[in-house]
Amino acid sequence: MAPRNKFTREEMVAAAVRVVRAGGIDALTAKSLAGELGVSTQPIFTCFHTIDEAKREVCLAAEKMYEDYVKEGLSENPPFLGVGRKYICFAKEHPQLYRLLFLSAYGSENRSAMRALRHSQELIRESLQQTYCLDSQTADRYFRDMWLVAHSLATLIVTGNCTYSDQEIGRILTGFSVSLCKAIKEIPGFAENSFDIDAVFQELVEEGN
Repeated sequence: MAPRNKFTREEMVAAAVRVVRAGGIDALTAKSLAGELGVSTQPIFTCFHTIDEAKREVCLAAEKMYEDYVKEGLSENPPFLGVGRKYICFAKEHPQLYRLLFLSAYGSENRSAMRALRHSQELIRESLQQTYCLDSQTADRYFRDMWLVAHSLATLIVTGNCTYSDQEIGRILTGFSVSLCKAIKEIPGFAENSFDIDAVFQELVEEGN
């Protein structure tokens, strides 16, 4: 009879997550996981049939962590800015997991930045409609543009290219939110992309003179 594995599957998955947080998904091997647990590689394959199975479990665990951040953001006021802040916070605190979920080709097509956009959009559409008195289509346009800003900032963070402080990031999100809302409210056809771009810019230039 084979000796009983002293680690549960949950403990092994947690250890695998630690390995990935430290070195990325490619760092997760039977040897590195065994080293994290302080055992030989034999117990690893008692728990997982292959190392790819362990990687899939890490993906699921990372998704759960991200969902928890989104839920925290939704509890803030206003919730749509809270989700943006938590999205950036997840990237800052777990850069390798962010890479895995949103900047990596690893895993299924269901794990992608665009899927995160659509999922978050559905969660806070109603809040946007009530707060800014928008219809669902305009609320989705507003959120899409705001989310693209948050995703850009998060990507700068995880790639080590963000020089902005938390306060500056907050001002960027707030400023863009105000500008976008003002454009939606005051420029006919803005949300539908049917407005006269040349006329709008000409008016802005004339106002500045």
